[in-house]
Amino acid sequence: MSETTLATILFLLFVVGTLAITFWASRNTKTAADYYAGGRQFSGAQNGLAIGGDYMSAASFLGIAGIIALSGYDGFLYSIGFLVAWLVALLLVAELMRNSGKFTMADVLAFRMSPRPVRTAAGVSTITVSIVYLLAQMVGAGALVTLLLGVTSPSGKALTIVGVGILMIVYVVVGGMKGTTWVQIVKAVLLMGGATLVTLLVLGHYGFSLSGLLGEAAAQSGQGAAFLEPGLKYGTEAQGLAGKIDLISLGLALVLGTAGLPHILIRFYTVPTARDARKSVLWGIGIIGTFYLLTLVLGFGAAALVGSKTISEQNAAGNTAAPQLAKAVGNLIFGEVGGTILLAVIAAVAFATILAVVAGLTLASSSSFAHDLYAHVFRRGKATEREEVMVARVSAFVIGAVAIGLGILAQGLNVAFLVALAFAVAASGNLPAILYSLFWKRFNTAGAVSAIYVGLVSAIFLVVFSPVVSGSASAMFPDADFAWFPLSNPGIISIPLGFLAGWLGTILSKESNDAKFAEIEVRSLTGVGAEKATPH
Repeated sequence: MSETTLATILFLLFVVGTLAITFWASRNTKTAADYYAGGRQFSGAQNGLAIGGDYMSAASFLGIAGIIALSGYDGFLYSIGFLVAWLVALLLVAELMRNSGKFTMADVLAFRMSPRPVRTAAGVSTITVSIVYLLAQMVGAGALVTLLLGVTSPSGKALTIVGVGILMIVYVVVGGMKGTTWVQIVKAVLLMGGATLVTLLVLGHYGFSLSGLLGEAAAQSGQGAAFLEPGLKYGTEAQGLAGKIDLISLGLALVLGTAGLPHILIRFYTVPTARDARKSVLWGIGIIGTFYLLTLVLGFGAAALVGSKTISEQNAAGNTAAPQLAKAVGNLIFGEVGGTILLAVIAAVAFATILAVVAGLTLASSSSFAHDLYAHVFRRGKATEREEVMVARVSAFVIGAVAIGLGILAQGLNVAFLVALAFAVAASGNLPAILYSLFWKRFNTAGAVSAIYVGLVSAIFLVVFSPVVSGSASAMFPDADFAWFPLSNPGIISIPLGFLAGWLGTILSKESNDAKFAEIEVRSLTGVGAEKATPH
């Protein structure tokens, strides 16, 4: 049996299994709380696994392994950044968000402010961040099918992206949060199992000597000792000062972005108590931390056993490094049949990863549209639960279609890099508004709206005129050149702008509600009344 046939069978088994879970969950999805928050019935351990499944995306599995395989030491920055970001989420956001809101980020922001403008801003930001994040998953799907099926035509990749998009829409529309959560739990177990297996095989091949693995990776990379030192990709002499600033910008976006990601924030509403919210993050940190340590071996193992040149020939951005490594190490240890089986398993796991994450993202954005924009802005709080859920399902179709279209355009970019852009947008708009709302008594409507819009617009604006979109061979539009902003990641500019706008908007407005702040302070610290009241 060929690797293509085997991988396809394994992937179809996963799809059939998860679709069965989704339809099972749909039988128990009757209220808005069921659709948005899974009825708040998941334990801390279950939600921690789901958080891991949601967070360990195609960027983590495919993108980070690829960027380490091509850039060595500098690529590992993504692993460190994604992991450290969880400390910010744990210490500043997780428990307080779960106690203060009901379904979405906007529930927290709108509690002590004028609800319509704040919910509008939060809804727009949630949908924007989710769509940027969705791009990475779609690009990962296109890269995988190219490796497995030998499809090199743009139309073939486009059809794959469309197929993934249709599946993610089915998960969200039919299963809601319950179905999506169980899909993410299954996927987290499969991903950890697959990544651990390949890691052990690679280390076993080198006698469990990490130094032996790193030495071989450096030799096969074509870069020599420089492969194991900083400065190969970021902050190089050729890049000059702009390269060093870009490195700082990337680090800021990675570390601060998680606490502002909508699809991660809504996961804290699926547990029954604040204690379970804390437990969720601790489980998530354990799973995610272990996984990012594995990416070190996966990335350097790919460089050592496959070779950076072979990886870049298959996919210039390195997105196929992990599956290529699986086949190479399988061939070495088990022979050609073993390599075929291992490639098929890892490719199927990668497809599962993409499907689980895109489902979570689509659910976050469609929920925000239905709950924040439709129910509270357009209908002014008069929409029924049935209407809300129906609108959420319809909006999932629309958001999925937009993600499919943009994913087809962005196929040449590294998926880890695309996710870093989503982190920058989340850290620029959402994070300032969330932190100010939870910790600053004076914060008001003008400040919240200013922080979200200025952070969001500045991040998107700078990305549009950066080398990511035009002016370089790997840009989204390589034949055009309208780039004047020198940095690839806008975080170092847009994140401070978001915080500054939130502060300035607040002090220029006379609005203040000390009583509401006192109420949300008690609620955020104790959880009293969190499940019962929908603010405004």
